[in-house]
Amino acid sequence: MAVYAIADLHLSLGTDKPMDVVHGWEDYLERLESVWRKLIEPTDTVVIPGDISWAMSLEGAETDFAFLNSLPGRKLLLKGNHDYWWCTRRKMENFFAEKGFDTLQLVHNDAVAVSDEYAVCGTRGWFFDAEEDADKKVLLREIGRLHASLDAAEKLGRKPLVFLHYPPVCNGQECPEMMQALRDRGITTCYYGHVHGPGIRTAVNGEYSGIHFRLISADALRFCPFKVL
Repeated sequence: MAVYAIADLHLSLGTDKPMDVVHGWEDYLERLESVWRKLIEPTDTVVIPGDISWAMSLEGAETDFAFLNSLPGRKLLLKGNHDYWWCTRRKMENFFAEKGFDTLQLVHNDAVAVSDEYAVCGTRGWFFDAEEDADKKVLLREIGRLHASLDAAEKLGRKPLVFLHYPPVCNGQECPEMMQALRDRGITTCYYGHVHGPGIRTAVNGEYSGIHFRLISADALRFCPFKVL
């Protein structure tokens, strides 16, 4: 019952936005599926913190969800900045149930137990340089969602495994509000996605301000899910 993670799959099986045209993403679906089936057991859990599908609606994402559902293991989905299909929890869960996507589960304002000791927590996050009032409002909402998720883990009696889509620190700059929230809750490890291409080389992978960060975007991992637990 291992726990793995990989963000930013950017699936586009149901829409015309292939990632294969991007350098380093050639044949990525075949590569991802091959290593996934070799690595992941049906009893394992894979956390996918954001940018799951390019689709603009639930219906448009159906083929992408079907692909994910066909792969071994339970998949825990968090929202990313490109997940335009994301809507209300009820609509998403009803859609998954109607389509028989029984290995897909949301993490949104809550926590999901993945062992007797740990629960997956997290939220999308927001820009580290948010300055406009609208951005600050979104950031505060995201911090509230992180706290709600961590509270849910406490109620489950589990230690939190924290995942964000946006990096709380990037290129020497940080999101002080998100960093403070992580420190206030005693979080010592945080996994994040969103960063691609040349940005991977300068991404924070290691300790920063007392917290160990790990980039888990798909191309950073060479499309091989990272073993968290």
